Amino acid sequence: MVPDALGLALDPEAGLASEARLLSARHEGEAAEAIVAAALDLYAGRIALVSSFGADSAVLLAMVADIDRSLPVIFLDTGKLFPATVAYRDALVEALGLTGVVTRQPDAADLAAVDPAGALWMADTDACCDIRKVKPLAAALQPYAAWISGRKRYQAATRAQLPLFEAADGRIKVNPLLGWDRARIEAYREARRLPPHPLVAEGYPSIGCLPCTDKVRPGEDERAGRWRGKAKTECGIHLDRPSGAVIAGI
Repeated sequence: MVPDALGLALDPEAGLASEARLLSARHEGEAAEAIVAAALDLYAGRIALVSSFGADSAVLLAMVADIDRSLPVIFLDTGKLFPATVAYRDALVEALGLTGVVTRQPDAADLAAVDPAGALWMADTDACCDIRKVKPLAAALQPYAAWISGRKRYQAATRAQLPLFEAADGRIKVNPLLGWDRARIEAYREARRLPPHPLVAEGYPSIGCLPCTDKVRPGEDERAGRWRGKAKTECGIHLDRPSGAVIAGI
């Protein structure tokens, strides 16, 4: 708690939640490009885009590049990605002229202590996501007050109620594409002549780490191939706390 001018205790998280609600209401119905521009202006110098350079990442990256090619873009290289994703990152960076891309990897000491064989995903996918994605992103976001996410409501039932702005882990998170669907994404990508992720054509509409990403069958939601067969729908980045176990000593 921190005191306000009247000496009353204010809850920072409650303040962020109120800020997120006000911003969501203010920008409701605006075009995604306008929302991105507003967020970059409001949090100038204190905002980053987090991108997986996945199946539909090109759309949001292009919108950001139109405004500021030097905006920090955080990319998490878990050490378990499809080689095609890393190649796609490089292709998009060149095509869009992005100069602020920062690649973050898991801490080497953490990996040596918890996953020295690189096989933690076989025993505990939650702990693997925590050490390879959640912790590195938390470290990368330290300098920022806000960040932009590419999540969309149509992707899965767990994302159906996404707000435009949300308070999460002491920051504002912006979801400018929340109302877009696959057809709209593809139309934008084709209109802008943005290269597709090569794995989409092979049946991967949602692309994470190689060991935990499967092809999606007709009729399934786009994220059905992520952690197939497990009671897991998110890596932990978009939860209030890591989705996996707390790793002792780290």
